[in-house]
Amino acid sequence: MGRNWFGAATAALLGLSFAVAASTAAQARKTHTLRFNHVLGPSEPFHKGFQNWAKRVEERTKGGLKIQIFHSAQLGVEEDIIEQLRQGANIGQNTDAARLGTYVKGLAVLNGPYFAETLDDVAKLAKAPSIVKWQDELAQKHGLKVVCFDWVQGYRHFFTNAPVRKPDDLKGQRIRTPPAPIWQESIRALGAAPTAMAFGEMYPGLQQKAIDGVELVYNNIPGGRFYEVLKFANETKHIMLVNFQIVSTAFFDGLPPEFQAALTEECATAGRETSEAILASEKTVREDLKKRGMTIVEDVDLPAFKAAGEKAYQALGLSEAKAAVHKEIGKN
Repeated sequence: MGRNWFGAATAALLGLSFAVAASTAAQARKTHTLRFNHVLGPSEPFHKGFQNWAKRVEERTKGGLKIQIFHSAQLGVEEDIIEQLRQGANIGQNTDAARLGTYVKGLAVLNGPYFAETLDDVAKLAKAPSIVKWQDELAQKHGLKVVCFDWVQGYRHFFTNAPVRKPDDLKGQRIRTPPAPIWQESIRALGAAPTAMAFGEMYPGLQQKAIDGVELVYNNIPGGRFYEVLKFANETKHIMLVNFQIVSTAFFDGLPPEFQAALTEECATAGRETSEAILASEKTVREDLKKRGMTIVEDVDLPAFKAAGEKAYQALGLSEAKAAVHKEIGKN
């Protein structure tokens, strides 16, 4: 009887093991689809980078995880998509720390004036204890999982119809910027009047003189044909635009571990490659804009702009957060 019981128990345990293995295998075989949204046009470098990311993930997971890329906000505006992510939708979004800072305040510092100034600064941020803590809070309390933030769009400059060399030159100018507090306070600190407006509304806004200028990266200008309505590119380099790729925490947690690894690791690889290519291409874009009639203002008083930018951190109570992260990455 003892031997019969032992044999039955062994068989039951083996059966359970096979069932668990079969369940795990079935989960791995299940096809997962992520619809990824961004506001940029199909000719932007980021779009090509996202396509490369998708291709590598699909190849690495043998088709188990597919990413469908949607440009020009085809799935909706950024703020609406983020709310869908919080509800568990299988959608991804390219966004920035400014918007994420509305959920976890500290994250906003990454989009503050002159916070990160090189790709090496950005690479170090991923391991900074404060950044790790804030990302965990974002995932656990707000349902937003950061896949990676190795995507840098370049340096943001002011594009206007009058030359800008010092903060006083921006006085009275209505400059379009996203609605998040860090963006608004940054532009105000640097001397301009921030005006919230969606990305797609900027061109008609300039035509109708609802705004006097924009602050964007060089690669945004050709795609948006802003050289038709703006005359000066003022090289303030006031923000190195670090982008975050986010998905729903629920969606991410539902992926097999190897799919999670593929999604995050390939995101970082494609992001670094795309960022390096963008920074290398800025010289070409500058020359193209000159040919199209824009004047490049290079003799900008950067020390004056950096000093002015500190007011944004003070206004939002982020000075301590900035100092803490800079200490963690060894940036003075």
